Amino acid sequence: MRTGKLASFISIFLLLPFLLYAQKEIEYPANYAKEPRFNALVYYTTHAEEAHVKFAEQGVEFFKRLNYGKGFNLDITTDFSQYPYEKLKEYDVIVMLNVAPSAPKEREAFQKYMENGGGWVGFHAAAYNDKNINWPWLVQFLGGGVFYCNNWPPQPVKLTVDNTNHPITKSLPLSFIAPESEWYQWNPSPRKNKDVEVLLSISPDNYPLGIKDVIRFGDFPVVWTNKKYRMIYLNMGHGDDEFTDATQKLLFINAFRWVVSKNSKGDPFNQ
Repeated sequence: MRTGKLASFISIFLLLPFLLYAQKEIEYPANYAKEPRFNALVYYTTHAEEAHVKFAEQGVEFFKRLNYGKGFNLDITTDFSQYPYEKLKEYDVIVMLNVAPSAPKEREAFQKYMENGGGWVGFHAAAYNDKNINWPWLVQFLGGGVFYCNNWPPQPVKLTVDNTNHPITKSLPLSFIAPESEWYQWNPSPRKNKDVEVLLSISPDNYPLGIKDVIRFGDFPVVWTNKKYRMIYLNMGHGDDEFTDATQKLLFINAFRWVVSKNSKGDPFNQ
């Protein structure tokens, strides 16, 4: 009799963890979208130097692939005049691949969009802002620096991560070789602006940088955010090699996802 009771007690004792586990709600690792999570607009121009057009064309295909399965609504345009503020505000993020707005009304609409919580992912020439651009707000938006100089011809460089804890960079190696590009240096360096957080920079051990046009020194951030806005700027964007490296593509995906996730409407990836 005692043996039977002991056996029953042991059986219940052994089953108890499984019974308790069964009562708990098991968390599922995946979050499948029931509908498109957000709206994205990709803007580029074909009226630019060939290398910038090649990058933009590949960029369009890159974002189309990110949208396999329709995880978000994706619109693509080469005509920003068709997007006044009332239409722009429908988008959770705008990606500018190789150009920024040029007409006064287009600039006004984009500025209003950003100052009211809009999201922006800008590449390379989308931030080009020498004295001929004549758009003071863009300079402030980018952190106060203006185009200063560039290497030539395009070449790969060693990039180093400035902040390893940021969602954009935490999955990247501490340093990596980025594909060849024409790299823009800015003056003053955006790093001097208290509102700017630099995420990646060209390592000083790349100097001298260039063959024809040579950059010899200077602070050289290439990815940063102005914390006053929901934005990220990436210096890459010249030629047809920019999407050949897995690490750099991961950087692009992380940047795009981070801007979307910071939406005041909430992070769509956690809903």
